[in-house]
Amino acid sequence: MFTEAELDYLNSNDLARLGTVHADSQQVDVVPVRYEFDGTYFYIGGHYMTASRKYLNVASGSPKVALVIDDMQPGEPPAIRGIRIYGTAEVVEREGWRGGISKQFKITPATHWSWGVEGPAFTEEGFQTNKVAWA
Repeated sequence: MFTEAELDYLNSNDLARLGTVHADSQQVDVVPVRYEFDGTYFYIGGHYMTASRKYLNVASGSPKVALVIDDMQPGEPPAIRGIRIYGTAEVVEREGWRGGISKQFKITPATHWSWGVEGPAFTEEGFQTNKVAWA
């Protein structure tokens, strides 16, 4: 599960990068996406969703996805923070953030890593990350 600090971070953002792979390909496709998070699942839609590469990749039988939500806060040195999520996507129909029913991904997280969300990402001990594998 996500910590309180991670939940606050996820709920303060709505822009991420989504990685998918077509079942017949070795090529990873990464695109910026807007997401909604309900505390358990991430939902991703978009204009012309069913014609998009991300949709065709998942619909081809390759449901594994990677989602990265991150940012960089100004300062010296700049503060980096983010959460990387591995999970599976399924196609669902639901109301989108602009209204109307549309096809979207419902992403079920399986594992996640965070950095800089609960403290500095870099310390004297090196890069600090929090990894959680979900049951």
